[in-house]
Amino acid sequence: MNESDLANRSINTIRFLAADAVQQAKSGHPGLPMGAASLAYVLWTRHLRFDPADPHWPNRDRFVLSAGHGSMLLYAMLHLTGYDLPLEQIRRFRQWGSITPGHPEHGETPGVETTSGPLGQGFANAVGMGIAAERMAAYYNREGYPIVDHFIYAIVSDGDLMEGIGSEAASLAGHLRLGRLVFLYDDNRISIDGSTDLAFTEDRAARFRAYGWQVSSVEDFLDLEAIHTAIEAAQSDPRPSLIVCRTHIGYGLPTRQDTAEAHGEPPGEQELAGAKQKLGWPLEPRFLVPDDVRKHLRSSADRGRSARSGWLARLADYRRAHSELAKAWDRTQRGELPDGLVERLPDFAADEKGMATRAASGKTLNALAANLPELIGGSADLSGSNLTKISGEAPFSATYRIGRYVHFGVREHGMGGMLSGMALYGGLIPYGGTFLIFSDYMRPSLRLAAMMRLRVIYVFTHDSIGLGEDGPTHQPIEHLPALRAIPNLTVIRPADANETAVAWWAALSRTGGPTALALTRQKLPVFDRTQYGSAAGLLRGAYVLADLGPRNPELILMASGSEVSLIEAAGRALAAEGLAVRLVSFPSWELFLEQDSAYRDSVLPRQIRARVSIEAAAPLGWERWVGDEGVTIGLDRFGASAPYEEIYRQLGLTVDRIVQTARELIGQPEPNRQRS
Repeated sequence: MNESDLANRSINTIRFLAADAVQQAKSGHPGLPMGAASLAYVLWTRHLRFDPADPHWPNRDRFVLSAGHGSMLLYAMLHLTGYDLPLEQIRRFRQWGSITPGHPEHGETPGVETTSGPLGQGFANAVGMGIAAERMAAYYNREGYPIVDHFIYAIVSDGDLMEGIGSEAASLAGHLRLGRLVFLYDDNRISIDGSTDLAFTEDRAARFRAYGWQVSSVEDFLDLEAIHTAIEAAQSDPRPSLIVCRTHIGYGLPTRQDTAEAHGEPPGEQELAGAKQKLGWPLEPRFLVPDDVRKHLRSSADRGRSARSGWLARLADYRRAHSELAKAWDRTQRGELPDGLVERLPDFAADEKGMATRAASGKTLNALAANLPELIGGSADLSGSNLTKISGEAPFSATYRIGRYVHFGVREHGMGGMLSGMALYGGLIPYGGTFLIFSDYMRPSLRLAAMMRLRVIYVFTHDSIGLGEDGPTHQPIEHLPALRAIPNLTVIRPADANETAVAWWAALSRTGGPTALALTRQKLPVFDRTQYGSAAGLLRGAYVLADLGPRNPELILMASGSEVSLIEAAGRALAAEGLAVRLVSFPSWELFLEQDSAYRDSVLPRQIRARVSIEAAAPLGWERWVGDEGVTIGLDRFGASAPYEEIYRQLGLTVDRIVQTARELIGQPEPNRQRS
């Protein structure tokens, strides 16, 4: 058998492994794998450097299937090239407990670089990986020691190019000249509704050229040499590259090729049999992998295996020649923080006039950054508002790769996806800032970061009606409960500057999921910690700020963030009337739920049923903490445009309201004397 015949048999093996799996599951997307099998074949056999024995080898080429609905293409390649993905798992595609879920999931399947499927997310993740690779190369590479030297490849679809997140990420990638990116565009011209002509008729190639990408075309997706030549040209270009590959969805299906039905429906027995006959493939057995094909595709890992062996030897020499850099490399690859970092957290003096928690965040970030080279991030064009800049450093750019502050531009959606890509890359801790209200733009990325258990830090400032005059369009109301609803996302809303410093430590220490910091625009008092509980209590989610009064508490007042200063003032007023009050700072529900029941009961004793919570947000969920007999004070309407003090008064988020609510709860009449 000649080389061309073996290549054709290999491509058909990929096609029909995918089609058989979809048909057996009676669910899935056969069209993309059947059409794009030739693209994957050329990429994996001639270019991609990987080693199935070590799927996490740091200098591997990354492959992202952004069009994650075509997951069986990726699973077929992983199985055929020797990853720990046995054929039995291909047979169990989309079944409970399998490692071949409907869309690729990072951490579930060896060789899957990111969780993809929500279109455009994988595209943005890959761009984030490109930023990460350039930063890591600039920081660690030394003459004769290219420790970071690889490409990021992706197969992207019409949907990836239609979704806004893809456009945002593509625009920034071109601006930054991320030349390690090589994207193959599966231009099959079919979407779920039918022909892409229904809604998608712009010149895609011209659009990407305008973004600053190198763009080439492969008119015949069966021309393996043309695909190979286009990839080679992309590798040598300093710009990111898009290779427009004209393909045919569901290639080989007798009546469904080039139709919307080929996209997301099982082919059916008759159609599948017809495709096999048309392409000269045996009808039986299902899931056929000829021995020569398996041997051929397994051998494609030899290139990566050899590259990894050479890289390990080079890394050993690097450790001797550049020992301090090598120590930092090893530590960051393990995801460990440097020794002594916690001692660098700032300690803010008590101050009644106070400091905005966004300002405390900026000071904390800069106190830590000097000893944390893996920290990289930026803001969606709000650097001066989010206070996320690392002082004294030039930003990351097309000409300055060692910078670690990224100007993402007004691209929250893209920023969220890119941050995940940086975290997935390894060796970095990414952060990104915007207003809390715009977390809505980032929500799909937040959700996927939580699903993938990525260490990403979101700096969300202007966290409430406390931002004042900008008005209700910029004042988040429902956003705190909405973020708390995302599993595995830790939301922290610190009450003062010292809690903010500890919140950063909590976020950096959390290796199993992302963290959202909700921070104020307005100044908040800095509590005197000689009188109130240590801010380190934030690490446990909620803690006793103080017990006020002459006896055991009979009432609990609890709040997060800016409203903690309100319960502190209300608690003092109630204590002056002779009531025993417990003040609880409650910055993070998620961290509190991680504590054992004994600790939770010590903070919120079950026998104290008179409880009041207050938060400048929709009160959804607070009933869990105040109980059936408690009261939640929050907002059930949008905000307003005015100075923030006036908004708080008009909307009833006041000390007087807390005091009155507490009195009513415990049946205490209002005293005749004037409250001081």
